[in-house]
Amino acid sequence: MKKLIQINVFILLFVASFTGCSDEPILIGDTVTPIADADGDGVPDTQDNCINTPNVNQEDDNNNGIGDVCESNITPLLPCENGMAGIYPCSGIDLLAIIDAVTLGGSTQAKGSDIWGWTDPNNGNEYALIGLTNSTAFVNVTDSANPIFLGRLNSNEGTSVWRDIKVYNNYAFIVADGNQNANHGMQVFDLTRLRNVPNIPEIFTADTIYTDVGACHNIVINESEAVAYLVGCGVTNGGGPIFLDISNPLNPTFLGDYTAGGYSHDAQVVTYNGPDTDYSGKEIYIGSNGSTDKVVVLDVTDKTNVIPISEFSYPQPAYTHQGWFTDDQAYFILGDEVDEQTFGFNTKTLVFNLTDLDNPTLSSTYTGVTPAIDHNGYVKGNEYYLSNYSAGMRILDITNISAPTNSMTETAFFDTYPSNDSANFNGVWSVYPYFASGNIIISDTERGLFVVRKSN
Repeated sequence: MKKLIQINVFILLFVASFTGCSDEPILIGDTVTPIADADGDGVPDTQDNCINTPNVNQEDDNNNGIGDVCESNITPLLPCENGMAGIYPCSGIDLLAIIDAVTLGGSTQAKGSDIWGWTDPNNGNEYALIGLTNSTAFVNVTDSANPIFLGRLNSNEGTSVWRDIKVYNNYAFIVADGNQNANHGMQVFDLTRLRNVPNIPEIFTADTIYTDVGACHNIVINESEAVAYLVGCGVTNGGGPIFLDISNPLNPTFLGDYTAGGYSHDAQVVTYNGPDTDYSGKEIYIGSNGSTDKVVVLDVTDKTNVIPISEFSYPQPAYTHQGWFTDDQAYFILGDEVDEQTFGFNTKTLVFNLTDLDNPTLSSTYTGVTPAIDHNGYVKGNEYYLSNYSAGMRILDITNISAPTNSMTETAFFDTYPSNDSANFNGVWSVYPYFASGNIIISDTERGLFVVRKSN
């Protein structure tokens, strides 16, 4: 035994001498979890500004967070030049690709609705998930100039103008809302199936369907927890949030619901790490409750004991639609979907100070340059990506978000609906700006899927 111990010590010292770390030798037989580095350039994927192409020095001349090597490898289908990308008005945004709604939906009646994205954790490949009147379409957009339509998952029941998708743990969760969707439920689809589709485009089937709800307007997932929040399920519980445990995606289970706050049209849920330390670490739900023209703030940490925190409204409400926290969770940016039509002013977006969750206040109001309706909006860093229907996608700089005036400034746009900028429900439904590549996917009600990116 003594001789064996001496041999083991020798091995440890020998290994340590080659690692340069004699304090922490590598033990024979230890398992080391490799750091993800898809392009093998020595920069971890979590830090790499161009995940799939080697770029050791991380050059980024225009400081937009996208590596120069990524940008130089892409030739736009239509670059934005002199304010136009082909027929599309633009500023600072190039068009990479389009796949029309008829192709995606397989029907001349197909229209686009919600959109979300999935990045394959194994290889960094990027996929667009776009809701349509009759289905959900899946598109590999990794080669953004040559996207591949892989197939569609047909609606579980009927057609719907409103189809919403979110992603958790490599699964897509899909709901639909409308008179034809009384038994639609929530479809669950394993996105890893998209890695190998032998016959494209394929008509997929759901991996499971949660049937204890019918038609739901929207679905929300806080990706730090395994809970889906179904909202706007009017027949089921009056439209308040329904909580589902999705830790086993193929067996969603009911955790409870909350009806006292009224119908939520859309919502966001975060694990709170903002300035109000009273709620640090809590699960905070912020619901845009269109039917009451109010925003509700709830502590949903205990799904069986939801605690109301506050609620607030604003001048000239028409239909409180959707909003999103800034990254520091100090401000909430809100859109009212019908106020442009109702009151006749230009696009209006409201900024609320939520540094004290118990006492939200209106901080500022942004007025756009067109009469177009604002729809979904998402924050990424110091930018707000606004789906502005007939005025397209607008990108707003929110660096100055705390200011009482000029808190947001438009820096770029891409208009998918060149016919006009009127206050009607044409054009951009939603946008997904979160791909590491810097590519942005847009769903257009009439024209389908657009893939765009900031100009070099």
